[in-house]
Amino acid sequence: MPPPARDAVTEVRGAVRRALLPHRGVPVLVACSGGADSLALVAAALGVHDEVHAAVVDHGLQDGSAGVAAAVAARLTAMGARAQVHRVEVRGPGGTEAAARTARYAALRAARPHPDAPVLLGHTLDDQAETVLLGLGRGSGARSMAGMRAWDDPWLRPLLDVRRTTTRAACAAQGLPVWDDPHNADPRFTRVRLRHEVLPLLEDVLAGGVAQALARTAAQLREDDEALTAVADALLARAATGDDLALDPVAAAPPAVRRRVLRAWLLGAGVTGLTAEHLHGADALAARGPDRSGPALPGGLELVRARGRLVLRPAQWAR
Repeated sequence: MPPPARDAVTEVRGAVRRALLPHRGVPVLVACSGGADSLALVAAALGVHDEVHAAVVDHGLQDGSAGVAAAVAARLTAMGARAQVHRVEVRGPGGTEAAARTARYAALRAARPHPDAPVLLGHTLDDQAETVLLGLGRGSGARSMAGMRAWDDPWLRPLLDVRRTTTRAACAAQGLPVWDDPHNADPRFTRVRLRHEVLPLLEDVLAGGVAQALARTAAQLREDDEALTAVADALLARAATGDDLALDPVAAAPPAVRRRVLRAWLLGAGVTGLTAEHLHGADALAARGPDRSGPALPGGLELVRARGRLVLRPAQWAR
């Protein structure tokens, strides 16, 4: 059951007020689609912050999307936000969902009104639960199942402890007309099926509380990941010299720490598109001799183990 209407407004506003405490004195940008989550977020931000900008991203994926975006921007302006529409082109690898997300986040970064301005996103506890399930299904490890962070500069997610029913109740209490994106009911998208099929079934089978439990799991995994990452960062500072990685301090580390060291080192060297397979191959090379070549990496690179060090170099097949 959703909370009483005024309680919903208070809950959303309180969450936004707490999240914005470290950002006093700078303008904020709120990403708003016109849906209940982001619309409640804009209304709350206007109630607790002095300068609120809003960005409406038009992905151009539906007929009439430009008109919808313009109407949402006009509504936000009437509420008191400084709103603009940003049209993007959705193209690139990973399917429509991934390409749309990449284009949207790029537009939001560019729309920030100040270098220190946070970008507020309307992800709720329900979105967090869906994200954890997606990570579990992909088998991509604790880092993925740790879900979304409340603060991941410049992204600020004040509503990660707020239910979707609460944001809708808050909009109703304030007379805010909500636009329901048809894509949010389209079963072609994995997240939609999780939302409408998988999570309701889990709630039924496990007698409720599943979304909250998944969100708690994400929080616990984030704490574990942060602790392991801190250990790995200290180890990387000792082991990395120039373009090489000394193996003496790294090889004896637990695999969870060692793989974090390798991932940070490779990313710092400019390697992109790393997969779990790449990292496990690099880990096997780091943990055990003899000197030899290791896995091929994106960008025509390969790892080589030589004289107690890992070296990143162009792959022979790419020369």
